[in-house]
Amino acid sequence: MKNPFDSIVIGAGQAGLASAFHLQNHGLRYLVLQGDDQTTGSWSKYYDSLTLFSPARYSSLPGLRFPGNQSRYPSKEEVISYLNEYTKHFNFNIRTGEKVTNVQKVGGLFEIVTAKGNVFYAKTLISATGAFANPNLPRIEGSECFKGKIIHSSEYKNVEEYKNQRVVVVGGGNSAMQIAYELAKVSNVTIASRKPISFIPQRLLGKDIHFWLKVTGIDTQFYGRKFSMNTSVMDTGIYKEAILNNMPDTKNMFTNFTDKGVVWSDGREEKVDAIIYATGYRSNVNYLTSLKNAIDKYNNPLQNKGISTTIDGLYFVGLSGQRSFSSATIRGVGSDAKYVVKKVRSFFNGLK
Repeated sequence: MKNPFDSIVIGAGQAGLASAFHLQNHGLRYLVLQGDDQTTGSWSKYYDSLTLFSPARYSSLPGLRFPGNQSRYPSKEEVISYLNEYTKHFNFNIRTGEKVTNVQKVGGLFEIVTAKGNVFYAKTLISATGAFANPNLPRIEGSECFKGKIIHSSEYKNVEEYKNQRVVVVGGGNSAMQIAYELAKVSNVTIASRKPISFIPQRLLGKDIHFWLKVTGIDTQFYGRKFSMNTSVMDTGIYKEAILNNMPDTKNMFTNFTDKGVVWSDGREEKVDAIIYATGYRSNVNYLTSLKNAIDKYNNPLQNKGISTTIDGLYFVGLSGQRSFSSATIRGVGSDAKYVVKKVRSFFNGLK
């Protein structure tokens, strides 16, 4: 327990890297712990065709501009390259291969234990694992009997294994639409959702919507966790046209599974080869279970704007809706990290 770190960050994805940037700028002694050997968060696990929903101009982490044409929508591989360059450029203090399994308070310090059995101590802790490593899979009657394939969008890579199949994509957001749109070129695809799909124009008055979100301040304004754009699809017009042409088509959410398919809301049964859930994620903070009252029964952090409401010295970065609807995105996480690290500094000032 000698010479503990001022702060330890759990997770070296975009939230952890943004936190490291601000900790380093404030001259704090910090360490970032990452479970695997990547410093790219969940980006390497996403489907091949994924692109950012925001242009490169609005998709940078603090201190280093996203390279290339600023009007383009960067691909998954470009984001991975940028995050790797970001880590290298600032030479952050990161230890990879250290998956955190448990955190508790010992003698006023955070004791962080990893799967390797290594133990680290810190005066403050920033949880930056977000939610994108913990897929949300709805429980629907009969799913255990279904003989087809059921996956979450986090497992989907490309269209190859779904050619000429009957596929249902569950969800109403950008990922559901992107996946269904590309599958519809080679498969018979339906998007199933509980509410009609809503579209947000990608461009307004010749500018990308993120320009207007930024200049009006809406992108970073605090609305509370209930406000979200995740259930709307940003569209240049191609997705709405595809829906009108039934490629893919849309239906109300099915009610249950059969062994060969699903039962739709009108009672009709249909044979289906595969179900892809694009239904989001849950908080990925199981390692905080030993910290009494750090998380609720649904595994959600008890926090306000990234500051724990129950544990002194505990902070969060990268949560959906943490301070705005851009909080869990590459464009919004830097602002949240800056806010949280200022609170970390205030914590130390309070100890003096």
